[in-house]
Amino acid sequence: MKVALVKQARKSVSEDYKLLENMNKLTSLKYLEMKDIAINISRNLKDLNQKYAALQPYLEQINLIEEQVAALEQAAYKLDAYSKKLEAKYKKLEKR
Repeated sequence: MKVALVKQARKSVSEDYKLLENMNKLTSLKYLEMKDIAINISRNLKDLNQKYAALQPYLEQINLIEEQVAALEQAAYKLDAYSKKLEAKYKKLEKR
């Protein structure tokens, strides 16, 4: 009876170790997959950073153009207001 219990206990422990071994193998494979994903993400991020760096001069030019357009727009509004005043003065002088 004791021998049967010892054999059963040994078998149970052996099965537990096999289960742990399988779990470790699966975990190891999962970590390898995650490592590959992390490497791909890192590579893609590096590529995106390089592309962004290449675009940076163009983005700066766009910002400069945007500022110049805003300044030009303000000048156009002032010119429009001035021309309306001039037109009003001209019409006033014309009536005399």
